[in-house]
Amino acid sequence: MSGGHVGRFAPSPTGPLHAGSMVAALASRADVLAHGGRWLLRIEDVDGPRAAPGATDAILQALAACGFAHDGEIVFQSRRGAAYAAALDGLIARDLAYPCACTRAEVAREAARRTADGEAVYSGACAHGIAPERAGARAARAWRARMPDRDIAWTDRWRGPQHENPARDTGDVVVKRADGIWAYHLAVVVDDIAAGVTDIVRGADLLHSTARQIALREALGVTAPLRWLHVPLLRDAAGNKLSKQTLAPAVDVRAPLAVLTTAARALGLDLAGEPRTVAAFWTLAPAAWERRLAALPE
Repeated sequence: MSGGHVGRFAPSPTGPLHAGSMVAALASRADVLAHGGRWLLRIEDVDGPRAAPGATDAILQALAACGFAHDGEIVFQSRRGAAYAAALDGLIARDLAYPCACTRAEVAREAARRTADGEAVYSGACAHGIAPERAGARAARAWRARMPDRDIAWTDRWRGPQHENPARDTGDVVVKRADGIWAYHLAVVVDDIAAGVTDIVRGADLLHSTARQIALREALGVTAPLRWLHVPLLRDAAGNKLSKQTLAPAVDVRAPLAVLTTAARALGLDLAGEPRTVAAFWTLAPAAWERRLAALPE
C-alpha cells in the first residue's frame, strides 16, 4: 500500500478519552504511518444531547499532547446534516429506506433473535407499511434502511474471515431516529465515503457493525471495498471493557509518553527500544505495528 491509504479516528464527545480510546487511536494512526497514508480526525457529535460539556476540547487536547497529528481539517458530524439528508433521500427514492413507528419496547418485545452484541433484531414490522394501530398513536417517525438478505463476507486484518447476513442477523437498521437525530450507521458511512477512507481500524466492539455498514455503502452506490481491522478491547479487572459508560477514567495527558506506552503494551507492540520522548515513540511505532500484524495467526 502507498499514500492512497486513508484512515481515521472518530471519537464521540460523550466524555474524555480513556485508555481504551487511546488503544484504538494508536492502532489507527500507526497503521496509517506504516503505509505512508493520511490520518483523519472526525468528532462524532451528531447526538448533541449526549455530548458532555467540554469533551471535544478535552479530546483534542489529549490527542495533541500525545503527538497525534491529523491530516486536513477536523470534521464535525454536527455540521454534516445536509449530507446525511441527501443520502437518506436517495435511499427513499429507491425504496431502500422506510418510515418506522415502532418503539424500542416494541422492537425488543417482538424480536425473535438477538444480534451478536445482544441487541434486539428488528422484526420488520413496518417494512411494508405502518400498521394502523401504530400509525394513529405516534406522529414521530424513525427511518430504517433495508438490509439485504444475503451473506456479506469480508476479511478482518486482525481477526481473519468474517461474514454476516444483515437482514437475518441485525435487521433493518435505523438511519434517522424518531427524535430527528441522525443515527450512527448512516452518519459514519456517509462521512467515510466523503473522506475517501480506505482503511477502518477500530475496537472489536464495532466488529458486528461491519456488515451493516458494508450494506449501507452498497445501497448508497459505493462499491469500492474498505479494509477492516478490529483490535482487542482493553478491559478492567472485572473483565468489563473500558468505556465512558463504565466511567473509565480519563487518560493523564500530563504523562503522554506513559499513555502511549500503555496503549502499545495493550496492542502487543514491541517498540524495539525504550522511547524517552513522544517524538521518539512515534518514530518506532509504525515498524512495531507492522511486526505485530505480521505475527498474527494466518
